[in-house]
Amino acid sequence: MWKKEDSRPQGAPEVSPGQGGSQFAPPNSRDASPSPAPSGRAAACISQGIRIKGEITGSEDLFVDGPVEGKLQLTNGSLTVGPNGSVKADVSAREVIVRGKVEGKIAGRDRVQLWSTGHVTGEVQTQRLAIEDGAVLRGKVETGRAPEKGSEERSSGAASSKPAVTAVI
Repeated sequence: MWKKEDSRPQGAPEVSPGQGGSQFAPPNSRDASPSPAPSGRAAACISQGIRIKGEITGSEDLFVDGPVEGKLQLTNGSLTVGPNGSVKADVSAREVIVRGKVEGKIAGRDRVQLWSTGHVTGEVQTQRLAIEDGAVLRGKVETGRAPEKGSEERSSGAASSKPAVTAVI
């Protein structure tokens, strides 16, 4: 009798539905991303032996475990800075996970997560921020939804009904 499991190519990883996974996380580590890549393909990877200076743009997920300087913009992707990653750039992505070092402005549209090994120096703007014990964050933090332009114009400097939370650390 034919089974769906039998049709899987030999050596292909077995992933059950709803099970996220990061192929870049070392064994016995926590899951770096709760969902697989949006396109179903593996994330692009910049390893320790590659040095990038310049602008990186795209819409896929990216894993950085080496030095990057410049500007990094992932319109609909997730950026993971690995434990050996060193990013000196302004970063804009849907989700940013920091396990290494980042210097610059981080704009995470959905969320920014700092692991215990993460070091961030600069500005962080996001809707949701998660910081583990041991993580280092030096700079300005803005969390929550940005105020709507229409309500800003009507209030003329008065406090909005849903202000963004701002914390300076």
